[in-house]
Amino acid sequence: MERTQPQSLLPIRSVQAQTNLGRTKIYDLIRKGDFPAPIKLGARTARWPAAAIDAWIQKKIDAQAAA
Repeated sequence: MERTQPQSLLPIRSVQAQTNLGRTKIYDLIRKGDFPAPIKLGARTARWPAAAIDAWIQKKIDAQAAA
């Protein structure tokens, strides 16, 4: 059985720092389907897979380059 690298999970503050977006904007984009949804770890705890945030950022970079 092949083992994969564990993914790191980012709290909202790290996501905000990486994307330069505010909390309200992030959740607005999630509602619109334009941003990765978090993984719920508890009633008041959510984290984002680092790979999903990296992919979202790369998608934005690629879209800008294509424009």
